[in-house]
Amino acid sequence: MDTPQPRLLKIGTTSVGLIGLDPALQKAMADNLSPEEAEEFLYAAIAKLNYVPATAQDNYRQALRREYERRVAGEELTSDVLEVRVFGSGCVTCDKLAATMFDILQRLNMVADIEKIFDLDEIWRHGVISTPALKINGELLCQGRMPTPAEIEQWLRDRQE
Repeated sequence: MDTPQPRLLKIGTTSVGLIGLDPALQKAMADNLSPEEAEEFLYAAIAKLNYVPATAQDNYRQALRREYERRVAGEELTSDVLEVRVFGSGCVTCDKLAATMFDILQRLNMVADIEKIFDLDEIWRHGVISTPALKINGELLCQGRMPTPAEIEQWLRDRQE
């Protein structure tokens, strides 16, 4: 059986990869749980598969509740940091897109929250129908092809301002 891919979640000021977050969120949403019920359910599900420091339990609970409420409301994440999402199946082209993104960010000395998304349900939830795909700050900029490094650089510069 394949191990599920970790999904990043902002816990306090740190992005933490949590195994089993997406399936737990999907179940909580399907069961139409209240935010309080979802917080308890999600924390129990996450604590089974991930290490949660005793001193951070409240931060994890709050972050899980916020993520549940955000998803129920259909809201995109907002942040001062560039948010880059690379969607793909894990193929060579999708991996190349992520590597190219890292190289360009490093060359431009830019900071970004980068997430590679492999889960098909999560990919579709973002409106992506063809991979590889790239979303920056919630805007789907490319799908079904590998963008050129010049395109990626321009997209990053445009969204940094």
